[in-house]
Amino acid sequence: MEVNTGVKDLDEKIIEWLSYNKDPKAENEVRELVKEGDIKLLSKLFLKRLEFGTAGLRGRMGPGYNQMNDVVIIQTGQGLMEYLVDTVDDVHSKGVIIGYDGRYNSKRFAELTAAIFIANKIRVYLFSELCPTPFIPFGVLKFSCAAGIMITASHNPKEDNGYKVYWENGAQIITPHDKGISKHILMNLKPLESSWATDEIYSSPLYKDPLAHVMSSYNELIKEEVIYPEINKKTDLKITYTAMHGVGYEYMRQAFKAANLKEFIPVEEQILPDPEFPTVKFPNPEEGKSALDLSIKKANENNSNIILANDPDADRLACAVKNKTGDWHVFTGNELGGLLGWWMLHRYRVKYPDKNISDVCMMASTVSSKILASMAKKEGFKFEETLTGFKWMGNKTVELKHNNKKVLFAFEEAIGFMCGDNVLDKDGISAGVRVAEMAAYLNDIGMMTLLDKLDEIYTEYGRHISNNSYWICHEPETIKKIFDRLRNFEGKPDTYPSSIAGGKYSIIGIRDLTTGYDNTQLNNKAILPISKSSQMITFTFSNGLVCTLRTSGTEPKIKYYTELCASPEIQDLNVLNDILNEMVSAIVKEFLRPESNGLIARST
Repeated sequence: MEVNTGVKDLDEKIIEWLSYNKDPKAENEVRELVKEGDIKLLSKLFLKRLEFGTAGLRGRMGPGYNQMNDVVIIQTGQGLMEYLVDTVDDVHSKGVIIGYDGRYNSKRFAELTAAIFIANKIRVYLFSELCPTPFIPFGVLKFSCAAGIMITASHNPKEDNGYKVYWENGAQIITPHDKGISKHILMNLKPLESSWATDEIYSSPLYKDPLAHVMSSYNELIKEEVIYPEINKKTDLKITYTAMHGVGYEYMRQAFKAANLKEFIPVEEQILPDPEFPTVKFPNPEEGKSALDLSIKKANENNSNIILANDPDADRLACAVKNKTGDWHVFTGNELGGLLGWWMLHRYRVKYPDKNISDVCMMASTVSSKILASMAKKEGFKFEETLTGFKWMGNKTVELKHNNKKVLFAFEEAIGFMCGDNVLDKDGISAGVRVAEMAAYLNDIGMMTLLDKLDEIYTEYGRHISNNSYWICHEPETIKKIFDRLRNFEGKPDTYPSSIAGGKYSIIGIRDLTTGYDNTQLNNKAILPISKSSQMITFTFSNGLVCTLRTSGTEPKIKYYTELCASPEIQDLNVLNDILNEMVSAIVKEFLRPESNGLIARST
């Protein structure tokens, strides 16, 4: 194909990509783009690359080096393969495990990846059907693989897809592996002819379908860990479930069966995987009631009091319950984190009454509720805080297990939950089972609901109320100026604000994960990993409020996460909300100064 955009570098990159490509549809799309002559768009697609980071790749599907397509997938697979050969002993016999969700091109991208490894004499465990993301980290450990790859964009819009990589320890990759893989991708950009040989996968002696073995092993562990099988069996609770047009239905159904739970009531319109996601604007249960319309309708029709929802790749879990007035309460990730933390501790004590609780650990990310930290102070287990993302919690779990600690539970506020350490990532299937059995137990011991239990938890450990939002700022220099002012507050480095609201609320702790400053640690040095490329400062106030200000890596936003962790003595929510709202207003006004910095308010 002749290309003449008038920009030499761009022409060369388009011609190069077309010479690598074998997808006629993608070639036609490029022809149309060239014909339209949108140089800005073409430059974005062909002169930039999708960056391989700690979560792998994620982006819109379409032609070019900056979108998800066959060429980019092959380049990524070739780079990952070479990095594994250079880094992991016995990679050929250990092999890799590969799964995919129900999105457009997911199976195609998985097969292209498998072809690369088989062509290089590396064993491949490729799922024969769509599978939940948690089955990949589980499978890495089950088969002692060198790595795991999941083709998914989770709850992103239908136009997107992704390439998620797990290391041989069963956790998502972190530095230095992300940088090493990225470097090897750039060294292996030309697709080899063997990398296209998807028709040779299933006849190869190096190929094995792990589906039946992974599913049976996973459900056997679900079964083993049930502590009240008779309560599960006899409960009269009706649970409604939606797979959100994703992969979760059959896997959740089998997990319920393994746990001796009665079958749930499915939302039929959303049972089958559908890459169009026709009944939801956003296939993300984190959106709350707007994503659960059909589930609520189904639950009301069947007198069901509980709704469970997975996102399309079933690694997240949402839950809603009907309250005493008949309205539906959709739990936040922080509320579910408190409930599941209590339940996992209860289960452990029932199962191991003589074990030392100080050897038990729970985790949450820095921007999630501190409810587990409050529980840990009273109950005596260990609490660990990590950076945002399960890549950090998964790898921290590996470290703690090496030190003979038992990780019971980890969560982040974006409805991600890791119940136990069989899957070193968030897992919406096992979390769904745990919520269902917790609800059955509470109902059995005294007709308690999940809402009743949450209230009891907050009564015992203190109310934890949040106010999270963001301001939009399109000027990187303005963002830098805002954060530089906060860390040079008295005109010299490492001098931060000491209070807000005219001294009414004093600051006792400051952690700056951009510079590594932390006045609560020895020598004022932060123990969590730092990143100079992003802004993140956490302020802890004497009255229990914790506020984190951070930038987004993908959007022009300054986000704030605030949580008032009150003492158990103060239970009046009106009083606590007034304090929280006053403090958040002061933080925004005094720290971010929206008017003078030209920040744009979040649209409601």
